[in-house]
Amino acid sequence: MSLPENTTVLIVGAGPAGLTAALALVHNGCHDFVIVDAVDEGSNSSRAVAIHCATIEALASIDVADGLLSQGIKGKSIRILSRSSQLFEVKFDPLKKHSAHPYALFIPQCVTELVLMQKLQSLGVQVQRPHRVVGMKQNEKDSRVTDVSFEDGQVISARYVIGADGARSIVRTIAGIGFSDPEGPHTVNEELAQMISADITFEPEPVGPVTLQGHLNAEVFSGNLFIFLPFGNHFNAQLLRDGKLTTKSTFRILCSIPIKNGEPPRAPPKEYIQNVVDAYGPACISSDPSLNPKPVKVDQLVWSTGFRTHSAIADRIFSRLGAAIFLVGDAAHIHSPIGGQGMNLAIRDAIFLADAVTKHIQASAENPDVDDTILQEFAEARHARALEVIGFTKTLLKLGNLPYDSYAWWMPVSLASIRDLVLRILGGFDFVQSKVAWGLSGLGRR
Repeated sequence: MSLPENTTVLIVGAGPAGLTAALALVHNGCHDFVIVDAVDEGSNSSRAVAIHCATIEALASIDVADGLLSQGIKGKSIRILSRSSQLFEVKFDPLKKHSAHPYALFIPQCVTELVLMQKLQSLGVQVQRPHRVVGMKQNEKDSRVTDVSFEDGQVISARYVIGADGARSIVRTIAGIGFSDPEGPHTVNEELAQMISADITFEPEPVGPVTLQGHLNAEVFSGNLFIFLPFGNHFNAQLLRDGKLTTKSTFRILCSIPIKNGEPPRAPPKEYIQNVVDAYGPACISSDPSLNPKPVKVDQLVWSTGFRTHSAIADRIFSRLGAAIFLVGDAAHIHSPIGGQGMNLAIRDAIFLADAVTKHIQASAENPDVDDTILQEFAEARHARALEVIGFTKTLLKLGNLPYDSYAWWMPVSLASIRDLVLRILGGFDFVQSKVAWGLSGLGRR
């Protein structure tokens, strides 16, 4: 498809961050932009799965929240359990004092992207696909413009370029912006450094409430995390298996894989997922009759992935290469999926960026020599927010990784056992539940 030769804003990447940036620009009255993506169509994998209330509020501010609310599952709590008992329940109800959306909205990322895409199309904007960026250079005639070249030979000249093209961002690479862990190398929590995620069905189907359950497995010596979310039939139309619609209830799992078990496959097969479920999952979905009086087995594997998790942040999220170059979403920062913060931060980044860009465009129309103060202030604020989120997720990882073996010869109890006891005690206090819910909600880190 032919691209225009010029645009005010070029958005590279049509994931949640890029789509949200486009929607926010339209909401702010900026229509001179192009959004491109390197692939023919979005993925049907679930990946991110929670939208927290601060993000819902941000989406509502640009009139985008309703479509997502109509599709998602409103989770009232998150339960943290051992294999056999509950340790702590994070209840979101106390957030109603601060937000009209006191819940976590559970919705697969592919559905989120579909809803955002349909909203954008309803506003008359199409994502241009497939167009892969291969180069950027300052325009020879206008020092405030960048010529962005694509694999097919086309070139767009833009005054603002938004890199929303993921963790391996080509925009970031070409702009020469570094990307590293803010605490330096070798800070990865090793036992939670590799994980698998999958959407699966069971035979027979387990029955339980629709809550997100974080299982801290007390039956292995090293700490382990297993997250289990029942989708029901809610998203079956989007979560296709080999292009076919499943009629069974679908479940999302996320599990850390101990280093001693070896590296997980990039796309773990059904047998691997079954072993993970039996080894680390809650008893209610185990195939082991000694754990589950009504054993269940993994039936259909809708989607799966194995990956290593680490934290990194761009040295800066605003730069100039002629045009103003921005990074949002995974192009700007990555971290552990624990706590469900990544996509949420990306969406909020995009909304704040669109506001800053619109203000700068308006200021430039009045004064062509306007400086970059508006853009720099945005960049500094969002960089600080990203550092806060990275720190928050690292803290959750450390708590989840406490070992169950004895701490020392003079202390015949484990740190994980102490953690579990503390969680059981603190879970009885409303103010503690409220504080944890506040931390997950993002309301203090908008």
